Amino acid sequence: MVNTLSKPAKEELKSNPQALIQETILTPRFYTTDFEVAANLDLSLQETALKAMLEEMRTDYNRHHFVRDEAFEQTWEHLDEQTRNCFIDYLERSCVSEFSGFLLFKELSRSLKQRNPLLAEIFHLMARDEARHAGFLNKAMGDFNRSLDLARLTKTRTYTFFPLEWVIYTVYLSEKIGYWRYIIIYRHLEKHPEHQFYPLFRYFESWCQDENRHGDIFKALLRSQPKLWNNWKARLWSRFFLLSVFATHSLTVQERAGFYHSLGLDATEFDEQVIRQTNETAARAFPAVLNVDHPEFFPRMQRCAKRNLKLKAISENNFPKVVKFLQKLPLLGGIFWDLFRLYLIKPIDAEALRGTVR
Repeated sequence: MVNTLSKPAKEELKSNPQALIQETILTPRFYTTDFEVAANLDLSLQETALKAMLEEMRTDYNRHHFVRDEAFEQTWEHLDEQTRNCFIDYLERSCVSEFSGFLLFKELSRSLKQRNPLLAEIFHLMARDEARHAGFLNKAMGDFNRSLDLARLTKTRTYTFFPLEWVIYTVYLSEKIGYWRYIIIYRHLEKHPEHQFYPLFRYFESWCQDENRHGDIFKALLRSQPKLWNNWKARLWSRFFLLSVFATHSLTVQERAGFYHSLGLDATEFDEQVIRQTNETAARAFPAVLNVDHPEFFPRMQRCAKRNLKLKAISENNFPKVVKFLQKLPLLGGIFWDLFRLYLIKPIDAEALRGTVR
């Protein structure tokens, strides 16, 4: 889960062009993993698919896509303060997330170069894509007198260790949920161009194809390892990571409701649509997925998001720390309980449905 960044006033943004990201529970994190385990992966079950995707990555269909055109050559002073600040927050988090992926894939590529050349090249090209995305987002922040010192972030941020199995589950989901976020926004703005207040959104169609391609690579990695889908533990882990990613998404979207409103989107409807589509997509890779059609699913998820907003408000008040802690306890308990109840909802057996028309 993540917390919002502070929203500085327009004047403060002008006087402080170097953005300093506060690392909180909802902020995108930097990850490391067990590179020895990665080097020893047996890819034989999906080697043909991985080689085909490597050829596609080498082609680099988007190599000329992320180029700023004349549409960026204007002032953005006409944007109201709320839209401006919400958009900068979106750019900051998105840039950190893309840069986090770049660092992980770059290190995987470097560590596997001698022992697993196939994976090493795939991760090298994925790092290329993530770096391209992060750089493009950072240039967009420059239009608002804001930027991230990515080199400094590399040295100062805390790195979280995830076992490789967890990395495969979570990166697959993050890429696929990213695809649905981007394509839903892109298609909405195609129908409602009056809400396209900045040219970045025109790039989302090709952008989401990178996300989708990366997700397909991690799907192949997951399906190459039977222990990640062919036993009862894998079913439990699949549900856990789906719920974790969906809860993070719901909490973050509600924190950014102003941003989605500026695009002409209802935050709650957008959140539900992204979760439904991602859950259906995950059924092609995971052995079990969540029953998002259960009548309790979205009401409980939205209660968690509302409690998170109350937690944020408490964090920003001037009460003593002990008082804040006591105020937060029932809210944290409520979030935990609702997520636990969601986890207990009978899942959908994706393996039993594999190969059927849905």
